[in-house]
Amino acid sequence: MNKNALYMIIGALVVVVAGFSYYAYQEEKKPDGVEIQVDQNGLSIEEN
Repeated sequence: MNKNALYMIIGALVVVVAGFSYYAYQEEKKPDGVEIQVDQNGLSIEEN
């Protein structure tokens, strides 16, 4: 395996770890409880 392929694999792993970290952060940031939204589709109630 040459160096370029190794760098590509390491880069892909870094991107995957960064993406998973961002996803986990967004999930943790969600508020607990009930979310109520009013928009053009009407009233929406979602339990978190």
